[in-house]
Amino acid sequence: MPKTDWFKGIFPALVTPFTKDEEINDETFRTLINHVLPDVNGIVPCGTTGEFMYLSEKERMHLIDIAVDTVSGKVPVVAGTGCPGTRQTITLTQYAKDAGAKAALVVSPFYLKPSFKELYEHYDALNALDFPIILYNIPQCTGVHKKWWTAEGLAKLDNVIGIKDSSGDLPFLMALFEKIKGQISIFNGHDEMGMPALAAGADGLILASANLIPDKWQEIYTAVKSGDIAKAQELMANIQNLVRIVVRNGANQAAKEGLIMMGIPVGNSRRPIMPGGPFRREDREELRIQLEKLGKIKRREIEFEVRAGQVVKSQYPAVPYTPSRITDFTMKVGEGFAGPPIYELAHIDLLIGVKDGPVGLALEEALERQDAENVNTLRIICEKPRTMLVPTVTVRTELQAEHIYTHATEGVNMAIEKSINDGVLPEGILEDICMIANVFVHPAAANRFRIKINNYKAMLHATRKALEERPSVEELLNEKECARHPFKYTP
Repeated sequence: MPKTDWFKGIFPALVTPFTKDEEINDETFRTLINHVLPDVNGIVPCGTTGEFMYLSEKERMHLIDIAVDTVSGKVPVVAGTGCPGTRQTITLTQYAKDAGAKAALVVSPFYLKPSFKELYEHYDALNALDFPIILYNIPQCTGVHKKWWTAEGLAKLDNVIGIKDSSGDLPFLMALFEKIKGQISIFNGHDEMGMPALAAGADGLILASANLIPDKWQEIYTAVKSGDIAKAQELMANIQNLVRIVVRNGANQAAKEGLIMMGIPVGNSRRPIMPGGPFRREDREELRIQLEKLGKIKRREIEFEVRAGQVVKSQYPAVPYTPSRITDFTMKVGEGFAGPPIYELAHIDLLIGVKDGPVGLALEEALERQDAENVNTLRIICEKPRTMLVPTVTVRTELQAEHIYTHATEGVNMAIEKSINDGVLPEGILEDICMIANVFVHPAAANRFRIKINNYKAMLHATRKALEERPSVEELLNEKECARHPFKYTP
């Protein structure tokens, strides 16, 4: 029998909210806890997603206190107490015990990469505190992989009640099921493996993406435990895109920006992590769309004033930084970038404006010049709104022409249609505006489907950014150190 029956289910690895000055935001941390509380079986403050490595001992104690106070016994608090050294870990774990946490999540000591003997003795020392301990294996961060033989031995310690494995190492996870299933709780911490891990026998999940979609993960957990694997597979497929974006691109910053989009102002990560670094701007736009799809970003009424005094209202999928009224259609500029793979990356520079303004005049004059010069590179690809495609690479072969005028064009038109259906481009303004889309397709591109899909995403992103006048000056200044070339990054 397991040593405890409470350690199971969905436990979000909570982010740590910061102010602009990188101080802990107590009020928002409470808001975040209350946001996840209805859908979870416990919470984990001060874990990897909580940036414990950037927190002082005092700050970690403070967050544990807030977590225990906020949940008020409704669910267990599993406090992240792992440190590089045994002495510090004992001090913080004892504090968590005294503060009222239910257990401690203790990551492997990191940086100097202890041997398996040293690793065992580290946890053996913690065992003497007579407080529930959960082993935490995340070798991609610590440089130390517990391996099944070490985990098997550690599971025999009286106060070790569980293990969280975030390695993404499926053979290791399967070995845990063979060696220690039923002795301690086995949790998975690799979001993309969440549903398969549960189906294989995991007792629960501790995940970064559970900050954003705790209810979806609870549905998956419930479906697996009830034996409905087909339903769980379907639910996992619905969130896989979002989950992939979060875990592969700097989970803490990705989760934070998603929460900000949802109206929970958790701030950015502490330096050296920066917006636009591991969590790339193109991924942020896609994360937003996935949150919309899952109902996490709500629609609200936005006014479009294309011409003075003529207001069109639309139910728009808005985030906190979406303006309540979108005006001045003299010329709006947006940019979208989407991939992978590298040769099928899509980059679109977009202009939106009124037909009798600079954008409309430029569109018509470009077409007239093209006719006069008897060339045929610019194309009108949509009439409502009137949209011209401009290739940004010289079209030299029939294959390039096919890629641009068939597959990329199909993607751009798909994006226009979705923008109309979503209320981003409301029907009431389509007769008055026009668009010029400068479309890049790499000469070495081959994958027709990716050309289409990447241009679809890039056009979606560019349209929203143009209408919302993003990036703002504040964003640009905040992210200037992370500027990079999409094909080659040279500091």
